Amino acid sequence: MILVTGGAGFIGANFVLDWLKEQNEPIVNLDKLTYAGNLASLAVLADDPRHIFIQGDIADGELITSLLKQYQPRAIVHFAAESHVDRSIHGPEAFLQTNIIGTFQLLQAARQHYAALTGDAAARFRFLHVSTDEVYGSLAPDAPAFTEQHPYEPNSPYSASKAASDHLVRAWHHTYGLPVLTTNCSNNYGPFQFPEKLIPLMIHRAVNGEGLPVYGDGKNVRDWLYVGDHCAAIRRVLEKGILGETYNIGGRAEMRNIDVVHLLCDLLDEQKPKKQGGSYREQIQFVTDRPGHDRRYAIDSSRIDSELDWKPSQTFATGLRKTVQWYLDNESWVDNVTSGAYRQWTKLNYQARKDV
Repeated sequence: MILVTGGAGFIGANFVLDWLKEQNEPIVNLDKLTYAGNLASLAVLADDPRHIFIQGDIADGELITSLLKQYQPRAIVHFAAESHVDRSIHGPEAFLQTNIIGTFQLLQAARQHYAALTGDAAARFRFLHVSTDEVYGSLAPDAPAFTEQHPYEPNSPYSASKAASDHLVRAWHHTYGLPVLTTNCSNNYGPFQFPEKLIPLMIHRAVNGEGLPVYGDGKNVRDWLYVGDHCAAIRRVLEKGILGETYNIGGRAEMRNIDVVHLLCDLLDEQKPKKQGGSYREQIQFVTDRPGHDRRYAIDSSRIDSELDWKPSQTFATGLRKTVQWYLDNESWVDNVTSGAYRQWTKLNYQARKDV
């Protein structure tokens, strides 16, 4: 059994679904169910005894300690985080509370849990911390991609809070001997992403006839990673990663934001043509850039490629096509999220399961 934090969020939910599709090892899924936590994403697991859902806060040290004692997981995979840069600019405190204090509480509970293990149980235990490439700061257009040795230079409250959590994980390994692994990934995209992020936001606004807001000149560059590939990489790191080490996970798909939006519009023109004719590109609107907007991120994932034999299975073209099709096929999921109806779904269905 493993404990997953934030398993009702975008990447966490995909990880839970992929994990239980690939194997029968149960998951204890701890999620606070903030705005981005959506149990509807895990609806197919509603009656699956391998999925044990607990609503709770990673900053609740007593809860974490009790869960570790009760379920005795062989690993903790830590996704739970506040993760949207714009939200961190307007309300940084929640990011410090969850990403820093929450990670600290998890590490403390994990340390206590690990100290009580012996033999094979101790040898197998892992704490895998999932982080972001944003901790490295911004790259110049012609600079080499981020390696695991790149200095940390976070530029937003979000990335600063994640950088702090990375440092805590490293410190708990070197000071207390906790068997940790850290991954830093590039921009994820795919099914079940909350429609505040670029790709699902553009799809949702496009098909609803709304403007497509692009920050600044649209030439900010990101490396894009299909979420299914990210989940596979995390499983590989959990299985074969060297304790105390960091692995960068990238999609080998650097793209300017404006080019991503253009590709989305072209796919929508093909897959859901506008009834009145014309292209979705006509809806693009350039808006004032956000403060501290990093110009470029790029991940060098050669280490995980060479040492752990992992490579992304999706190109950006194939992954984006699959993603657009998923959102078009699941408009009710998007409508529930954007309307807030998913909160009521979660309340009713989670309560019903607790009452059984």
